[in-house]
Amino acid sequence: MRKIILAAAIAGAALSVAACSQNTEDATSEAADSAAADAAANADAAAGAVTDAATDAAAATSEAVDGDTTAATTTTTETTTTAAQ
Repeated sequence: MRKIILAAAIAGAALSVAACSQNTEDATSEAADSAAADAAANADAAAGAVTDAATDAAAATSEAVDGDTTAATTTTTETTTTAAQ
């Protein structure tokens, strides 16, 4: 009688562990999927930030070049006007 009860207890414990293992596997899979989604979202955000920074740098460079050209034109005009007087 003891052997039957012991065998039943061991079988019940084995089934409990198997059920826990499935739950753990499912939870681990969900966590991995969530981490992958977070990584993808972060990569997209980083790419957007890099694109924005490149656009801002290009605009600043263009403004700086346009500003220098304007200053050079003004200086040339003033020098020409002064020399003509």
